[in-house]
Amino acid sequence: MVIRHAGRVTTAEFVKRRPGAHSDFFAAEAAGLRWLGAAGAPVVAVLDVSAEHITLERLASAPPTSAAAHAFGAALAWMHDGGAPKFGSPPAGFDGQLYIGSRPMPSEPTSTWGEFYAAQRVLAFVDAAVSAGNLTRRDADDTRAACEVIASGRFDDDEQPARIHGDLWSGNVMWTPEGVVMIDPAAHGGHRETDLAMLALFGCPEFESVIEGYQLTHRLRTGWQDRVPVHQLHPLAVHAAGHGPGYGTELGRAARRTVELAA
Repeated sequence: MVIRHAGRVTTAEFVKRRPGAHSDFFAAEAAGLRWLGAAGAPVVAVLDVSAEHITLERLASAPPTSAAAHAFGAALAWMHDGGAPKFGSPPAGFDGQLYIGSRPMPSEPTSTWGEFYAAQRVLAFVDAAVSAGNLTRRDADDTRAACEVIASGRFDDDEQPARIHGDLWSGNVMWTPEGVVMIDPAAHGGHRETDLAMLALFGCPEFESVIEGYQLTHRLRTGWQDRVPVHQLHPLAVHAAGHGPGYGTELGRAARRTVELAA
């Protein structure tokens, strides 16, 4: 992504530009931030958006603290409880192309989580990972086998679709003097455990305090820690598609663990 400052920018603004971007690229980001914010989530404010840029509130930085992490966990649970019509539903009022990072992401609303997650959040990126040389034949086959298990409903539960950030790695968790603020969502209707698994995958500071705050607001289902590899298949598949073979190796490992969990 090309990021540069635009004219007439104040010190309270941060502008991202991408000349020639798809018309939905920044619109999807803005819609996601507003949708998450409508559920009470601490997200960066959208000041302006067009086809080639988005203007956001500029955030000050601060060291991570246990108290801020605890409050963030509670806010994350409230955001998830805001819900979505179906798994895969885009932000309210937006019907265009969704993205995770710079990569297009399918989002066809689906009634069951397993069917949605397997097809649209994992398999959708497998071919690209293979073509990039980042996913071996064995690991690709094991990932497809895991997706068959997931699509069968083995990990489905009675949780309603959650309103999730969708790209909640530590780089999108900003620590400010006022607490945690989230940026750069790939927001959609998903499973709450997917956001938490992504936080765990990329090493969120004060993660245990985040979970403590979350649990006091919304108790997670028993065994959520065991299911972390299932929910990490998505971010690992996305990263295997464009960020190196190490992610492909981890994807294969998580896929085999998923099949073991289902046995």
